[in-house]
Amino acid sequence: MKHALHSDKRVVMTLDAGGTNFRFSAIRAGKPVAAMVSIPSRGANLEQCLADIVEGFSQVRAKCPAPPVAISFAFPGPADYPNGIIGDLGNLPGFRGGVALGPMLQKKFGIPTFINNDGDLFVYGEAIAGFLPYVNGLLEKAGSPKRYKNLFGVTMGTGFGGGIVRNGELFIGDNSMAGEVWLLRNKLDRGMNAEEGACIRAVRRAYAEKAGIPFEKAPEPKVIFDIGRGKAPGKKAAAQEAFRRLGEVAGDAMGNALTLIDGLAVIGGGVSGAWPMFLPALVDELNSSYTGPGGNRFRRLAAKVFNLEDKAQLKKFLKGETREIVIPGTKAKIKYDPLQRLGVGMSRLGTSEAVAIGAYAFALRQLAKV
Repeated sequence: MKHALHSDKRVVMTLDAGGTNFRFSAIRAGKPVAAMVSIPSRGANLEQCLADIVEGFSQVRAKCPAPPVAISFAFPGPADYPNGIIGDLGNLPGFRGGVALGPMLQKKFGIPTFINNDGDLFVYGEAIAGFLPYVNGLLEKAGSPKRYKNLFGVTMGTGFGGGIVRNGELFIGDNSMAGEVWLLRNKLDRGMNAEEGACIRAVRRAYAEKAGIPFEKAPEPKVIFDIGRGKAPGKKAAAQEAFRRLGEVAGDAMGNALTLIDGLAVIGGGVSGAWPMFLPALVDELNSSYTGPGGNRFRRLAAKVFNLEDKAQLKKFLKGETREIVIPGTKAKIKYDPLQRLGVGMSRLGTSEAVAIGAYAFALRQLAKV
């Protein structure tokens, strides 16, 4: 899905900050334009880590086809992202007491520096050039008057992250902590947070429990997915139940968020490739009901939720219940679609590309405000 940023010739340097390696690159017109530079993170030694970050960006700058106009990347939190200050990190223990990483890079390279959470940038990328324009494009093609402006997204991998885009703007909250879906309650284990039911280790743990094996012997989710499809040896029923449980927990957490956000929802992350085995349960949870004191049942979400990866549900979602109604006092008519509905689907860009596009788009948008 093309966006205006795909014709923008400005170069922005980026960083994929992992717990093991830092991968540096540069983007122009929404595509990488410099060979990636990879440097071990060495996050236990702050001085060395900061020197490595400067070195990585220096190497990339030398490879850029034009002088970069900004630096924009995702970095772990907690952090004061608007001010570029990183807090105490778990995977990078050298960061303690507040580290002004953004201001340091801005002073070193003489260009604006923007830092965000990876979940936020994933959703921003999908809102700018992925899932959101994809769905709105399908609605337009179907002749529907319905359009969406808000997007909530989650990533399921090592952890369970989230982000919110409202009307084209990334919503990060007053403490840079909006969209922290991992801290919602775990429906299936009320004493735990949602992340423990919606990530890689959650799938492995559930499979091990149902298969009667130690957690250490449980395979990775990709293998468990193959077991569930009958394409690898193992306990098929246990594999299917592991992903069903993930869908239920993730669906419950997303339901809490969508109650407040009222927008489309997109899913990415390392576990997302197994969506055929968890997405139906996730959508079922979103469409579940509450029971009142008198036994009356009512929808958990006011809007009906559709699985947009299912062809039949996508067709109904696009069609809606559009009709023409007469404007009172005139003979003129207007289209009206009374079906309140939301849709859930998978990343259209891929998680890494969505984060990169999000970082690039965020930098250009911020530069336009200066």
